[in-house]
Amino acid sequence: MTTRIGFIGLGAMGLPMASNLQRKGFAVTAYDIDPAKVAAVAALGATTAADVAQAARGQDIVITVLPATQHVESVVLGPDGVLAHIDPQAVLVDLSTIDAKGTDRVAALCAERGIAFADAPIGRLALHAERGESLFMVGADDATFARIEPALKAMGTDIFRCGAPGMGSRMKLINNFMLLSTAQIVAESLALGTKLGLDVQIMHDVTGATTARNGQFHVLMVNKALKGDTSPGFTIDLAFKDLTLAMNAAAEQRVGLPMGAAAHAVFGGARAGDYASKDYSALLDLACERAGIPTPRMEG
Repeated sequence: MTTRIGFIGLGAMGLPMASNLQRKGFAVTAYDIDPAKVAAVAALGATTAADVAQAARGQDIVITVLPATQHVESVVLGPDGVLAHIDPQAVLVDLSTIDAKGTDRVAALCAERGIAFADAPIGRLALHAERGESLFMVGADDATFARIEPALKAMGTDIFRCGAPGMGSRMKLINNFMLLSTAQIVAESLALGTKLGLDVQIMHDVTGATTARNGQFHVLMVNKALKGDTSPGFTIDLAFKDLTLAMNAAAEQRVGLPMGAAAHAVFGGARAGDYASKDYSALLDLACERAGIPTPRMEG
């Protein structure tokens, strides 16, 4: 029997994921506030939903991919939200990157109503989502995980069990804190190297052969800013949101994050202007702009 999936949120990550599910034999019912995004999945054979309620009703799994905590709580917990319409036997899977306390609230309300729940925030970039190569950090019990694993495998290649519900969100917080802080270090390093007269290809090759190798230079930058492409896969505005989640969690736990605080300040300043809606790889353009040099580019 074909698994029915209600998919809510067709942004940079959600649209390719819903498309991959439909292509791989799942029966997707898609909803987004942007009709053009819904039409793109419908062109692959998916059913369109007029609202959240229609996307949630009659599904085996309901997946949400939304920008921030308030969006998840509104869509899931609102008076005409997912929990008001989801079938009792269905599973709710939230792939969003949100405050872990928000995930805990959703998980608790699902448990009260007997609805199975998993949080499975997404790792990697939009280009990976398009290729069905995403990574998922899953918080779920064993029975729930077994039910959602085939859908996750249709959207990604690496699935990590992180613990009970809520642990996926906590792992995503740490993951994004690390990668976003690293992205700023990479941007500053390339700006400095360029100012010193180094060729960016040399910087790429040498750091790729030492323990300085990292995904922000050798995957992100080479596919985005170093090609002159800062169209949003993951915007600086959303990146600032994720860093803020980490800084808030650290404050609550009385953990100092001095390097992270500096990166957080850079993202905060960048989002005040035109950089807010650019891909976060545009940190390289910002660093070079401040250094008074052209942004280096790589061929290919």
